[in-house]
Amino acid sequence: MTSRVEPGQPEGLFDDPALEPATAAAPVPGASTAGGGHGRPGGGAGQPLAVRMRPRGLDEVVGQRHLLGPGTPIRQLVDRDVPMSLVLWGPPGTGKTTLATVVSHVTARRFVEISAVSDGVKRVRAEIDLARRELGMTGRQTVLFVDEVHRFNKAQQDALLPAVENRWVSFIGATTENPFFSVISPLLSRSLLLTLEPLGEDDLREVVRRALADERGLGGTAEMDAAAEDHLIRLAGGDARRTLTYLEAAALAAGATGTGAVAETTGETGEGGPPAPVRIDVDVLEKAVDRAAVRYDREGDQHYDVISAFIKSIRGSDVDAALHYLARMIEAGEDARFIARRLIVHASEDVGMADPTALQTAVAAAQAVEFVGLPEARINLAQAVIHLSLAPKSNAVISAVDAALGDVKKGDAGAVPKHLRDSHNRGAAKLGHGKGYKYAHDHPGGVVRQQYAPDSVHGREYYRPTRHGAEARFSEVLSRIRSVLRGGGGPKGAANGPKGR
Repeated sequence: MTSRVEPGQPEGLFDDPALEPATAAAPVPGASTAGGGHGRPGGGAGQPLAVRMRPRGLDEVVGQRHLLGPGTPIRQLVDRDVPMSLVLWGPPGTGKTTLATVVSHVTARRFVEISAVSDGVKRVRAEIDLARRELGMTGRQTVLFVDEVHRFNKAQQDALLPAVENRWVSFIGATTENPFFSVISPLLSRSLLLTLEPLGEDDLREVVRRALADERGLGGTAEMDAAAEDHLIRLAGGDARRTLTYLEAAALAAGATGTGAVAETTGETGEGGPPAPVRIDVDVLEKAVDRAAVRYDREGDQHYDVISAFIKSIRGSDVDAALHYLARMIEAGEDARFIARRLIVHASEDVGMADPTALQTAVAAAQAVEFVGLPEARINLAQAVIHLSLAPKSNAVISAVDAALGDVKKGDAGAVPKHLRDSHNRGAAKLGHGKGYKYAHDHPGGVVRQQYAPDSVHGREYYRPTRHGAEARFSEVLSRIRSVLRGGGGPKGAANGPKGR
């Protein structure tokens, strides 16, 4: 649809300028963006709460502070009418459409919105031609907003290039996909790429409280208790649109009725006063969104208890229990990066050299969390959990490094043997540095007998491999290496040595 469509009008009804009624005026500077309400408080009856609550100006936008400060491209586009092209990249519900709509309503520009889902090249070219005529005849600029621009194929994106290149329009493209893969290079190189981040908890709370109080929203006809607000924030996953959609459903379930701003409530009334606001608690919210509230405090006992059970289940090779705790944390809104970090630690602490690929899987899952994000990254996390749960287990790595640290902390950190010291500086030879050093590559197998550790810990064995999984092979290799390094038989005093297990 375009800015020529009146609120409540079917989309596309006046796509042909020749059919456009005289009363269908373009939005004026400062007009409300609350669903096209044209500045009417609480306007847009019948429209979703998320549409009614769209900001009317940049100062009302919640979150994305890194994009809205003085001198930023968005500010230049709005405050100074500077023609430019932008690609907005971010997860759903982070404000891409909101920012584009604010631009349209706080400037005197003509605003055209195209959806890459339903519109094609014909519509794109028609709007560009109209923008050229408007610019040539009146000097009025056009903002061309293409939502889901990644859904355009290469040919369709190519159609935008002349308009962007010649500044016939100020192009704003919105995408949830990585633009380096989904947007053609010529279009991306002619546009500024702005990355939007998921809204934080404080931002979402501001969205909720504003919607509860604002006349365009629920206008004080509903209130939400703290536990329900926490549950709503967890369910939202950084998505403002989802937050408002769930809030609206909960308000109606609590007893608020009507389609636009809430028209009636079933609460008690004071004498001669308006009805008391309905109360949204956890039970109401659970029923409204069909999502049970997971009893989980990200900063309390549940946080520590669940992650402890999660790691112990993986360590104990109970893959089903581990997946349960993973699902519990995801559903409760736990930070996926925190889960990924714990998996990386566990891969070395409890699997280690018994399966060296476990660490690779855990690191890949962490990268997937950063690159893909939830909800899709739940699959990557689950794969890592399954791998680590079923892998052979060994704590030899953490035991080795902690034993070495223990010696160092006790003061067992003697002088580096002279033959290992750096011999490149002047005077080193006179001090005997490097003298007698044996270059390992000059000897069979790349291993030669000589002392590497300081005298205080010479002969100390920190790494004691198990016979579990791939570590059994390393155990045999290590036994042969130690035999060469120290001469004579195998390692001495190795309680977890290769024999007897």
